[in-house]
Amino acid sequence: MPKFAAGVLKFQDAIYPDKKNLFEELSKGQSPEALFITCSDSRIELAMITQTEPGQLFISRNAGNIVPPHTAQTGATTASIEYAVAVLQVPHIVVCGHTECGAMNGAMNPEGLASLPHVAKWLGYSQAAVDIVDEIGAGASDEERMKMLIEQNVLLQLQHLRTHPSVARRLARGDLQLHGWVYDIKHGGVDAYDEEVGKFIHVDAKYKSEIAALSAAGGCAA
Repeated sequence: MPKFAAGVLKFQDAIYPDKKNLFEELSKGQSPEALFITCSDSRIELAMITQTEPGQLFISRNAGNIVPPHTAQTGATTASIEYAVAVLQVPHIVVCGHTECGAMNGAMNPEGLASLPHVAKWLGYSQAAVDIVDEIGAGASDEERMKMLIEQNVLLQLQHLRTHPSVARRLARGDLQLHGWVYDIKHGGVDAYDEEVGKFIHVDAKYKSEIAALSAAGGCAA
């Protein structure tokens, strides 16, 4: 805890003064540009990965970057989605998985979850992705199967997102876009799902035209 407290003091003394105007503006409200649904894994730092400032991302984190299909039962992820989409009117939702995911390892090997009943039940929302990998990954190595599962889980959670009424309304209106990403912890890269080619490709290929337009407008192309 002393390390964290010292970090707060450093923030107050060295960082906050340079961004005082930003924080004063943020104190009036928020208008994030995207909802990111990602894993609770401590190695995932979205602001660093996307090079964004406070106020630009609305983030919902849980084990396995899971989106439960919509039901009458209320949960934190469901409430966060509804608020971000219906109130904050975010134009983008990104489901971001990652390599070396402990949750997906648990989903692939449920026998190791006997002493973690809540985790086991939660990972049931990824079961269809496991079943898909069992179907298409016969003969593949464990490493290849895990890569498949991480990607298939992202795609499954995007399907679950579409069952949420607030999301369905915005998709019908045409002012909301869904994105599937996978972050590579070791190499620092991000792949994004491209519906046209039916697979994950590097972000620079997926968003090539958008990045070029941003760069031409003088924005950050990172």
